[in-house]
Amino acid sequence: MTNLSASLTRRNFLRAFGASTAMVTLASCGGNSSSEPADGGEGTGDAAATGAQEISVCLATEPDTLDPALNSAVDGATMIVHLFAGLSKWEKDGEKYVIAPDCATELPEPVDNGDGTSTYTYTLRDGLKWSDGKDLTAKDFEFAMKRASSADLAADYAYLYEIVNGYSEDGSSEVNIQATDDKTLQITVDTVVPYWNELLAFPTFFPVREDVVSNEGWATDPSTYVSNGAYTMTGWDHNSVITVEKNANFYDADEITMDKINFYLSDDANNMLSNFQNGDWQLIDDVPTNEIASLKEQYPDEFVVAGQIGTYYVGWNVNVDILPASAGLSGVEAENARAEIRNAIGLLFDRNYIVEQIAQGGQVPASSFVSMGLTEPDGSEFYKNAGHNDGYVGYYDVSADALQSNYDKAVETLKKYYTFDEASGTFTDVPALTYLYNTSEGHKAIGEYLASAVGQVGITMNLENQEWNTFLNTRKAGDYTVARNGWLCDYNDPISMLDMWVTNSGNNDCQFGKGDHADVAAYSIDLTDLGYDTKVDGGTWADTYDVIIDTIKSESDNDKRFALMHKAEDLLMSTGAICPLYFYTDLYMISNKVKGFFSIPLGYKFFHYTTVEA
Repeated sequence: MTNLSASLTRRNFLRAFGASTAMVTLASCGGNSSSEPADGGEGTGDAAATGAQEISVCLATEPDTLDPALNSAVDGATMIVHLFAGLSKWEKDGEKYVIAPDCATELPEPVDNGDGTSTYTYTLRDGLKWSDGKDLTAKDFEFAMKRASSADLAADYAYLYEIVNGYSEDGSSEVNIQATDDKTLQITVDTVVPYWNELLAFPTFFPVREDVVSNEGWATDPSTYVSNGAYTMTGWDHNSVITVEKNANFYDADEITMDKINFYLSDDANNMLSNFQNGDWQLIDDVPTNEIASLKEQYPDEFVVAGQIGTYYVGWNVNVDILPASAGLSGVEAENARAEIRNAIGLLFDRNYIVEQIAQGGQVPASSFVSMGLTEPDGSEFYKNAGHNDGYVGYYDVSADALQSNYDKAVETLKKYYTFDEASGTFTDVPALTYLYNTSEGHKAIGEYLASAVGQVGITMNLENQEWNTFLNTRKAGDYTVARNGWLCDYNDPISMLDMWVTNSGNNDCQFGKGDHADVAAYSIDLTDLGYDTKVDGGTWADTYDVIIDTIKSESDNDKRFALMHKAEDLLMSTGAICPLYFYTDLYMISNKVKGFFSIPLGYKFFHYTTVEA
């Protein structure tokens, strides 16, 4: 895969990741308001006056937060990786993406402590500074990581620290991370995992300074925003533009070629396209759905479809009752019925129509949650080994030939619970559903299709859109019935798409194990075939799913790890609360005047080393 390819082939998709496939945070796009260029676009303002390089881009709308520990969206993370530097970073090496040292001088191997734990010892580079000129020390990393993993902060991504010795969900202990002097940081882990160095390049592991973050509003105002990366924030016109400029105190400042980046904030795809076409914005991360076909022809070198490791899906709130009042079911029986109903409704969707007629970006219909692009120890793809069905890959057949049989199966299942009118071919007592999505023409178009698909059998699905920040928090709080969702991997391992669903995860938007669902003993697991003593019949989510994930994170045998991850996905998919639609591709437009740009399959876009030709 090349970043200026107008089409995506399977072979290039895999080759680009090499041995170090990319990562991903919460994959979601969208935002809340349109904006116009504040200073007239390319080559204007102070940068143009001094001959400095300047670029204007639009990734999404107003970010929910730019605190590295609290961010959970890929657009916010892209800004954060320009503003902060961790112990490691992503680099482009030819056509591959690799992890390299950043603030650390090297990425060492762990030392076995002989008690089941291992310790990584990092030496920081000389002369590291914060953007305000103060010295950055190993103590800053220690503070930041303890903060990000703490129960008090309750960060969505705190669970990524589970493999670190001393981690506790309830705050009864803190992670075993110690600065032994200003330049030395020691991190002790309970389990050595293959993706450790990739975690260190993830914003949740970035440093922040204690005196800075003591001000709760620090991450919303350029005057209080202190960072340590290639850029420093110099302006934030909320709902319009975030401006960052090269940080003179960055250790590698001389290598940074782009002096100023204007991150314009918009969720209006037509506005984005207009600003791209008139030259004001050099990259846009969304385009009008009805323009995709023509844009591919008009801009063959600037319309990009690149590989990503992630899945676009529909998520159900497991605490919302979708049974008719006459069902008379409760407890385990009711939850089993709801799971069967959710799975049946998922069979009504024509995923080929969605990717070919709506998304139009080379996406692949998905029959499992864990994305394509993630490989097993033997080199095969994880998603191709998902499910246990002959004749097709995954948990259900998404081929065009299976559309009618899927429809028939769905109807027969729904007849078990709802009243079916044979004359009209519709159900008459299915509770009305509300589909929540964040403002975006693409998400709206998919929502309209989903509503029409269920409408064919008499199910009413109303659409509700919210601006990005509100949408994120509504979904997180579980104040919805059905919602659009998407997830890009945070690192190159299937666990990145599976551990988010443990009970106490901040990314557990489906509310598994929360509220009333916490007491539902409807699940079973059997790990005895892998040599464990674990077997649970009729357990809660915490008794089963959480146990599998904990077992995965303590298992060093890679073959067993992957077998366990398939069991975790089996259980997850049995709930019907996760309804995959397609595996992501990254669709964006970039001016052919921009050189040195790259993006990784985890969704991050890098402008550090770009230049814009006149």
